[in-house]
Amino acid sequence: MMDLIIYNATIYTVDEKFTTAESAVIKNGKFVATASNDDIMGKYNAISTIDMEGRFVYPGLIDTHCHFYGYGNSLINADLVGTRSFGEIKEIIRKHNKDFPSEWILGCGWDQNLWPVQEFPHKSSLDSIFPGKPVLLTRIDGHAAIANSEALRRAGIDSETTVEGGEFIKENGELTGVLIDNAISTVRQHVPSPEYQEKVAALLNAQKNCFSVGLTSVGDAGLEKDMIILMNSLQKSGDLKMRIYAMINPTRENFETFMHKGIYKTDHMNVRSVKLFADGALGSRGARMLEEYSDDPGNYGLLVETPQYLERIARRAWEYGYQVNTHCIGDSAVRLILDIYGNILGGNNNRRWRVEHAQTVHPDDFKLFGRHSVIPSVQTTHAISDMKWAIHRIGPERIKGSYAYKDLLEQNGWLPNGSDFPVEHINPLYGFYAGVARKGLDGYPGGGFQMENALTREQALKAMTIWAAKAAFEEDEKGSIEPGKFADFIVTDEDLMQMDIDRVPKLKIHSTYSSGKRVYTRE
Repeated sequence: MMDLIIYNATIYTVDEKFTTAESAVIKNGKFVATASNDDIMGKYNAISTIDMEGRFVYPGLIDTHCHFYGYGNSLINADLVGTRSFGEIKEIIRKHNKDFPSEWILGCGWDQNLWPVQEFPHKSSLDSIFPGKPVLLTRIDGHAAIANSEALRRAGIDSETTVEGGEFIKENGELTGVLIDNAISTVRQHVPSPEYQEKVAALLNAQKNCFSVGLTSVGDAGLEKDMIILMNSLQKSGDLKMRIYAMINPTRENFETFMHKGIYKTDHMNVRSVKLFADGALGSRGARMLEEYSDDPGNYGLLVETPQYLERIARRAWEYGYQVNTHCIGDSAVRLILDIYGNILGGNNNRRWRVEHAQTVHPDDFKLFGRHSVIPSVQTTHAISDMKWAIHRIGPERIKGSYAYKDLLEQNGWLPNGSDFPVEHINPLYGFYAGVARKGLDGYPGGGFQMENALTREQALKAMTIWAAKAAFEEDEKGSIEPGKFADFIVTDEDLMQMDIDRVPKLKIHSTYSSGKRVYTRE
């Protein structure tokens, strides 16, 4: 006796032949078979059956690169995404401080590129409204922040303070409060840590929202030991059903707890990779470029770690059989990491080391992904978020090698896609749309942005299902609807693969299933 049969559906199995079926059978949380309604009903009996009434079924969606806990934690901070001026930000944090009083005022999501004057803010604007309360507001990409004077005072930072791999922006020798990359942590480390119940609430709130947009698995890019242990305990208790590919931060504690003991794997937790940073972000001009920024002569961006450090950690990962996933935005950072990887990997291999973002690649370097079997792990929504201002940062020639998803896919024949949320929205269908239509949610530009690098719908779906699973060495257990794999799937009222592409961002998930159990249904 089977546990569940779903029927009267169009099921996109995303198997090797990208076949469709009408019905699927589930037992013990895994798929047993897919076929026509008549074949399944004639062969199997089940405790429960669900008539899908002509709806469409896909494998559970996977975000290969996000910050799952960070997103959950951000839900209690001031939301600054989409703000159109610093004046608007001030009003938001005033209200947030009134509604949610706390020792520090924290917020995230601002982007000066959306403001009338596209310049970094100054701490004086924060000092005028919060002279004695610390404020730390992080930019949308997480690679810049603005701190007020009280926050800098508590962190012991003055105009003489320096930090490797970061920058304290100054004007006329005085701190502006803007922090770039590693400078942010010098302030953030003084923010009180959330209590245990706050951490649990953050994880469960993140899970609830992710299930509602069809995500059943995530790759959390950069975690500490205690958080992985907490996630694992909540998974074992059944409270946290989200499957998590945990990339460890390169700390001694993480190495001793995880890497040096080998791969840790359960049905819901997978620890077998280390997350590194090569450079910063393009929006804050911290991405390391081979040539100077077009809109900031003399500035080449920065490396947040030394090449020697990056290679040392990569060699340690090689020794212990761990995957290396390195953040690279600028073409210089991409080249550096491809060279380091190449020296260690030595050609064709199955280590699946990843370049996270691979945002700007020099034309000479694309071939190195294929030569060393290095996987570009991309976020298609970044292209749409950046397209209006990125050309000013790097100019018309370098932009041709940026957000080049089709070119990157061709290097190894597959390409995993994520969102980097909360940098971007959690909805993976936005990434599907950005990859295929190359447009923003407002439909701009009408003809699409650099359409020569658009993905097909089949490629876009694979990038957030089977290819995403493969990027985490999990293609044998999820990412497609096939016998023996976890029964993680989503249901929609319209056909993602056939509907008007410009309507895809508005498509709502009807229901989400994990291990054959419904974890979300649209009210």
